[in-house]
Amino acid sequence: QVQLVESGGGSVQAGGSLRLSCAASIFPSRGYCMGWFRQAPGKEREGVAAIYTDGTTTYIDSVKGRFTISQDNAKNTLHLQMNSLKPEDTAMYYCAAVPSFERLCLNLKYAYTYWGQGTQVTVSS
Repeated sequence: QVQLVESGGGSVQAGGSLRLSCAASIFPSRGYCMGWFRQAPGKEREGVAAIYTDGTTTYIDSVKGRFTISQDNAKNTLHLQMNSLKPEDTAMYYCAAVPSFERLCLNLKYAYTYWGQGTQVTVSS
């Protein structure tokens, strides 16, 4: 069982930056994806970014060039560096993980298995 705990959310003005972190109790020993998802009030949850075991990443178009996903295997930690934040980035952000032997899990609509409790990001104009 993988436990995920997010941190780093907060309130910033448009154009600002935040760095989200996700501490995992363990990283699966084989292939896996870890990702960041978000859900704004009244909207469906959407995948933001994901990273595979080999470091391959994927992003939704709206955050490309602004957000960077990374992982620190030594510390079992996933990060999301968010720059040039916009009010439309306001949402609850969730960390998630799923074991997978293939990079199919980089599809941000893939069914992730393990989820954190979320951390709130609020961007004011």
